[in-house]
Amino acid sequence: MKNFYMGFADGTQLIVVNNCKETIWPGILGTAGHPTPKDGGFPLYIGEQVVIEAPENWSGRIWGRQGCRFNTKTGKFSCQTGDCSGLLHCTGTGGLPPATLIEMTLGTPKSALHFYDVSLVDGFNLPVSMTPVGGGVGCGVAACEADLNQCCPATLAVMRRGRVVGCKSACLATKKDRYCCTGEYANPGNCKPTVFSHLFKAICPRAYSYAYDNSAGLRTCRAPRYVITFCPSK
Repeated sequence: MKNFYMGFADGTQLIVVNNCKETIWPGILGTAGHPTPKDGGFPLYIGEQVVIEAPENWSGRIWGRQGCRFNTKTGKFSCQTGDCSGLLHCTGTGGLPPATLIEMTLGTPKSALHFYDVSLVDGFNLPVSMTPVGGGVGCGVAACEADLNQCCPATLAVMRRGRVVGCKSACLATKKDRYCCTGEYANPGNCKPTVFSHLFKAICPRAYSYAYDNSAGLRTCRAPRYVITFCPSK
């Protein structure tokens, strides 16, 4: 496995690994007030890993972009899933759903604890896990390790060249308040899991399946490094 190092001088190590059978392009977005490593995106070839030094108290998200290519005629860069406005470097731009998200807050001014999760709220495109290294008792793995594309309902499936490359959230597919937890459903009392979120949760119990999913999704830890693996082995 090849290793590449990039990022900041201090903070938590994020070791991003590509265990998929194709090249992926991780996208990165720092939340408001936080820097974005590597200008927000880079290619990660089969079997490679990149070690990013995230600064103390960093907060942001990482996702995988799949099926990316340059158009030699137009000079534009685009991806089948997770695309960030046709840019190689997603500085200040999130990924286009559906995309599996790894979200994290690596400490705050008031707490040294790290919080992280894998979210399917914006749908699914690639299996991924976030595993602490050296965090001690109580640290857990956030993950959706299964390929939801293989069992995605037809009404949610994103097709490219005859195959499913992504699975939309019910919110993205229907735009209805019931599925988006908006309008009269904009609170945990009214927004309940649907048949679609139940399906996602059954297959990926360690990931958030909808906006108010609060069961076993959020992890709490304090580790010096985390391994983020796309297409992790079970």
